[in-house]
Parts: sequence; structure tokens; C-alpha cells
Amino acid sequence: MLLFKACPENMRQLRRAVRAELRPWGLAALVDEAELVVTELATNVVKHVGVGSAATLVIEVLAGAVRVEVHDTSSQVPVLTEPGCTSECGRGLHLLVAMARNWGSQVTASGKAVWCELALSEGSERVRIYRADAVLGTYRTLVGAAAMPALGHSQAQKEVATTLIVDLLHWAVSQGCDPDDVLDRAQRHYEAVLAAAA
Repeated sequence: MLLFKACPENMRQLRRAVRAELRPWGLAALVDEAELVVTELATNVVKHVGVGSAATLVIEVLAGAVRVEVHDTSSQVPVLTEPGCTSECGRGLHLLVAMARNWGSQVTASGKAVWCELALSEGSERVRIYRADAVLGTYRTLVGAAAMPALGHSQAQKEVATTLIVDLLHWAVSQGCDPDDVLDRAQRHYEAVLAAAA
């Protein structure tokens, strides 16, 4: 979450914030789109709420999308209308709608939030991490919280992941698979995904 004053001079700072948020998540491919969305949403605050208005940027990674929200102090929600040929504004929202998997707005206690979801490709690193988190959460429930170290510490997380992999290897052997072959195949797939992303 980033609090900012809605003014043209702060657009560069907002774009830097987008890059800083998305790159560590392995989402560099979405940076350009997300920067455009943030710039458009912040520009709308400048135009429709006022220069220097207090606003907040929120970026969140969901199961299959990155959600970008800009909160401001006006409760007037945007309405999608068809701009005329000579209109100087009104096209930005159409651009967001065309780029987004979904978009919307909602009135909040202090004004409104306008949001936009940019879809992640199915094979993206973040989607894989999200699925792994879901599996690890279910796995911890199956084995019981007392049997596994608590999450939150990197060593404990490694232990949970290692124990899950060991169980998967036992399952593979029960299905007639060679565990070394399974590990080799997983390593090759992982390296291929890394190479494709580079």
C-alpha cells in the first residue's frame, strides 16, 4: 500500500512502486501493463477529484491475476460511456476495460476505490507459487499442525516442503515409478520454465 498525492509529478514514483512490487513476485512481464493502469487510475484522480488529492495505491496478487486499486476521497464512481470523436477525455477507462480481466469500483468509508485485474498467464511463476501454497496449506491440515513446524520461518517452510516431496516420492513408488526419474523429470521441467522466462 502506498499513500500518495495525486499530481502529475508523482506518476514516476507510482510507476517505480509498481516495478518494485511486481518484479520480486516474478511478474516482470506484467510491469508495463500495470504501470499503464496505475498511471491511468491516478490521472483520473487528478482530473476528477483534484490536483493534490490524497490517494492510495494497493497492488495485490490473486490466484490468477494482479489487482491494482487506487483509492481516493470522492464517492463519485466512474461510469463507462462512449466518448465522442472530439472528446478530450473518457478514453482511459475504455483502455483499462480492454486490458483488464475484470474491473470495477466501490464506494468506501472515505471515498471510493477503482480497481482493475490483470490476468496472469497460466504458466507464470506466481501462479505456480500460489498453487504450491495452496497444496502446502492443505498438506499441513492433513498431517496436523502439531506434526509439522509452524509456517512463517524459512527453515520451517523448507521442512514442510521437503516432507511433502518425500510423501510424493512414496506415492510415486506405489504407482510403479522410479523416484529418481520423477525427481529428474521435475528438475528438467523446472529448468525449462526458468529458461523460457529468461
